[in-house]
Amino acid sequence: MNKTNSRLEIMKESIGKKSFDSPSPFSHWLKPIIREAEYGSLKCEFTVRKDMTNPMGMLHGGVSAGIIDDIIGATIFSMDLSHSFTTINNYIDYFAPAMEGDIIEAHTSVVKLGRQIINLQCEIWLPFKKRLIARGYSNMIRIEKS
Repeated sequence: MNKTNSRLEIMKESIGKKSFDSPSPFSHWLKPIIREAEYGSLKCEFTVRKDMTNPMGMLHGGVSAGIIDDIIGATIFSMDLSHSFTTINNYIDYFAPAMEGDIIEAHTSVVKLGRQIINLQCEIWLPFKKRLIARGYSNMIRIEKS
C-alpha cells in the first residue's frame, strides 16, 4: 500500500525527532521516536524508563501492552481512513524482558484491512540483542464519529 495523506506526511516529518504532536496523551507519556512511517506500518523507538518497569526493573507487561495498543492506534490514525476505529481486543505474547535503560523498537503492520474490522500486528524488539520482546495482535472496529 503506497497511499499518502496529510497525517502520514506529518508523521514522516517527525521521523527521528524526540517528540511529535500526537493526539494521544498516553503517547506523550511513552515518548516514542518515529523511525519509519508508511501507509499501514510504523516503526517507533522507546527508551525503557524507571516509571515503565515492574519491581524487578523489567519493562512492565502493562506498558508493553500499552505500547502495542498505542502504536497500533497511531498506525490506524496515520492511514487517514474515512471512519474512526477503536480496539475490540488485544492478544499479546510475551517472550523476553527489556530492562530500564534499554532501547526497544515497535513495528506495526496491517494483517487484514476490512470495511468494519482491521486486524493489525505489533512486534516489540530489543534490537541490540536481536530479541523479540512481545508480539500483539489487535482487532479494531469501525465506529461512527459523533
